[in-house]
Amino acid sequence: MNSNSNVEVHMRIKHLLAIVVLPMFLSACLGTPKGIKPVENFDIGSYSGQWYEIARMKNGFEKNLDHVTANYSLNDDGSIKVINQGMNHQNGEMSNIEGSATFAKTDDIGYLKVSFFKPFSASYVIFKLDSNYEYAYVTSYNKDYLWLLSRTPTVSKSVLDDFYTTAKEKGFKVENLIQVDQQ
Repeated sequence: MNSNSNVEVHMRIKHLLAIVVLPMFLSACLGTPKGIKPVENFDIGSYSGQWYEIARMKNGFEKNLDHVTANYSLNDDGSIKVINQGMNHQNGEMSNIEGSATFAKTDDIGYLKVSFFKPFSASYVIFKLDSNYEYAYVTSYNKDYLWLLSRTPTVSKSVLDDFYTTAKEKGFKVENLIQVDQQ
């Protein structure tokens, strides 16, 4: 085999990797965890606004953050503007990040694709939501991520107990949950 043939083979392999592997990598954070079904009859207008993070599964991107909020609003193009912010309890600094979300399926299903770093997206799966849109249970593409969000900085003991019970029943490792300081 001559050197031109070797170069051509290497180029074909690189193209094949770019066509097959890159899309798999980019979609690796999408989907829903086994046994989790997004809510139906979802209304983004009712979901829009500010939410307080009450509890979450420990994760690296929110390490040391308290007073965490998420704000959702509808953009003119139909996408959803997402602004997350929190205070680092070690240094007292506020941090925030802005992203966007789109519906993964239809706009009446609580399953979104959220992106803070284009072109990468991750699943945002609302799997429990009260009828008044006062609290929500949210996960991502696997059971390493879980949040309890509320319209108020605190929730009743019954909501918190239900969140832990539901999480355990759905197979989440509740021992990895932390409650977020909102005071």
